Amino acid sequence: MSSEEITSFEQMALSKPLLKALVDVGYETPSPIQAQTIPLLLEGRDVLGQAQTGTGKTAAFALPILSRLDIKQKDPQVMVLAPTRELAIQVAEAFQKYATHIKDFHVLPVYGGQDYSGQIRALKRGVHVVVGTPGRVMDHMRRGTLKLNQLTTLVLDEADEMLRMGFIDDVEWILEQIPKQRQIALFSATMPSQIRRIASKYLTDPVQVTVKMKTATAESIRQRFWPVSGMHKLDALTRILEAETFDAMLIFVRTRILTVDLAEKLSARGFSATALNGDIAQKTRERTIERLKKGQLDILVATDVAARGLDVDRISHVVNYDIPHDTESYIHRIGRTGRAGREGDAILFVAPREKRMLAAIERATNKKIEMMELPSTQLINDKRVEQFKQSISETIANEDLSQYTKLLEKFEAENEFPMLGIAAALAKLSQGDTPLLLQNKPMRQTEKFTRVDEGEPRGRSRSKPPIGDRSSRGESRSRPPRADSPPEKGMERFRLEVGHNHDVMPGNIVGAIANEAGLDAQHIGRINIHDDHSTVDLPDDMPDEIFKELKNVWVSGQTLKISRLTMDGKSSRSARPTFEKPSKGPDKGPKKDKKPKRKPVAKGKSNAKAKDDPKKKAAAKKKSRHRNRVGTGK
Repeated sequence: MSSEEITSFEQMALSKPLLKALVDVGYETPSPIQAQTIPLLLEGRDVLGQAQTGTGKTAAFALPILSRLDIKQKDPQVMVLAPTRELAIQVAEAFQKYATHIKDFHVLPVYGGQDYSGQIRALKRGVHVVVGTPGRVMDHMRRGTLKLNQLTTLVLDEADEMLRMGFIDDVEWILEQIPKQRQIALFSATMPSQIRRIASKYLTDPVQVTVKMKTATAESIRQRFWPVSGMHKLDALTRILEAETFDAMLIFVRTRILTVDLAEKLSARGFSATALNGDIAQKTRERTIERLKKGQLDILVATDVAARGLDVDRISHVVNYDIPHDTESYIHRIGRTGRAGREGDAILFVAPREKRMLAAIERATNKKIEMMELPSTQLINDKRVEQFKQSISETIANEDLSQYTKLLEKFEAENEFPMLGIAAALAKLSQGDTPLLLQNKPMRQTEKFTRVDEGEPRGRSRSKPPIGDRSSRGESRSRPPRADSPPEKGMERFRLEVGHNHDVMPGNIVGAIANEAGLDAQHIGRINIHDDHSTVDLPDDMPDEIFKELKNVWVSGQTLKISRLTMDGKSSRSARPTFEKPSKGPDKGPKKDKKPKRKPVAKGKSNAKAKDDPKKKAAAKKKSRHRNRVGTGK
């Protein structure tokens, strides 16, 4: 039966407990990648799948794996490698959800930032499926706490992301250790040469499954952008929230910390907002989404990972508070609105330095994104006045005010204040310290914004090579900071016991720290790689728990053994570094004047003859030129 003929899960040879679980979660029709992949994995074939996030690929490999599982075998039979802890948790939760009706099934997520002891105890008790990040999986394998001699299936999820984060060498090391007779499923959104090389080396006669994602966004989504950055973002967002008519709104930011921070600031400004990120418990996330569906909540501030699979018809607006790192993420984000034929709005905040990403998004969506007109102060004030009047009308119409009427009549008689003045005083009390009207200050852009294809000088290339492109480094006019210069404000320098001798690259270090410590890549500062060690700048308020965790992280076959640098450049476990300007040499006291003293002229004689002698003048000039050449090194 071809994949086109498969229209239900009952047509595939899935076990009854799985089919019952699919009914519980509301799955009816398999997605294209599920229809193509599940039969192949059930047959035991290796699969090379090219599919974007959001196509249903987790169920595509989890369902056939669970169908073939031997529950009596307690050693790990399946391992899924994922690039991030968030994705590892998400995949593990999906396995648990699909295996609801499979008795005694156990899945274990293993990732950095979590205590080893709990993971080791779970492995000793026995687990069927291990879902982990490469670094922590390698750690357990080296310790002997994770034994894979009974492994039958390995899944590489989002392989291109693991390549980008510098984990590909770790993945190959793991592939070398697993049994020769095993099934492998590799999934990747893109197929760079390194991923294809791994597929051809480790997969046995794989079947390639390709599910194309729409490159253009729905016509029903109106896309706009506003050029703004930094501290001006919150003010711009507040104006949009006040001026736009929306049902529910999803706001995307890059970090988990910012989801909480922005949600709190919006709540303080009177909006019904809350955060949604990977640190929030699954049950709390489910309750939050349910509140959004029921209209008890209007605004969600979320990260990309937390919003995966979010399907709420009420979402009329998506705001990209932080521009995404790639165009696929943008398409995935704004796809949360304009559902089921409805109209949707997507708004993108773009900093001046992010103009090229805006151009890339326009190419990917085949659509020119218009610059929005931010609401004027007058428009915002008119809306506020209208809402104020409306609230008065609704209160008069719906509330029993007789008690307050008698009280105010008595107050008017006793104090001889006009009723209008009393009403104004009460209005001020209800408004509190927050001004009702905005001051007449127009929103300013941080600098004049011109698109990449509009403002480029002639003769220059409009395409900029990626930061990591070595061929472009020699063309940069800006000088990089000195390797021995102190860290930036708020950062601290650390030493890592891995360097050029271990074939480490900056991407390996960034990927390991970002994954194991949960730090966003933008919070990782300058990296300098030496022969036997490296240095990296990290936030100076990094918790001790993360510092201890990073000591045991593996990169390029070495443990980082991270340590803080002291002011003399030596490593220390606790001392905070202090950087000083290098001294020019030991202080030898005040310098002596080496200038020779002029010989006193005898009384009654003159130097005029010596000064006017042409031969002596030429000799002095020649001697001066020689001194200059020696002094300049020429």
